[in-house]
Amino acid sequence: MTVRHPPRLVARLREEAERRVTADEARAYLDAPVTDSERAEILSLVRWFRERYPHPAERLAYVRRAYARWRRSVS
Repeated sequence: MTVRHPPRLVARLREEAERRVTADEARAYLDAPVTDSERAEILSLVRWFRERYPHPAERLAYVRRAYARWRRSVS
């Protein structure tokens, strides 16, 4: 199933995703510490993914399927 998003939304998201950030914006983002809750959530997602796809070949196959799905959704 292909999801169609409003063209204005797609254009706005593309504009935001492709914009160049300033050095100050990048530095502020990179210097912000990771909170304990963010760290716990990330580690929980990593555990889930590694349990769901225990072998590297399975992980790569998942990424390829996800990328193909994404490409279909943005075209």
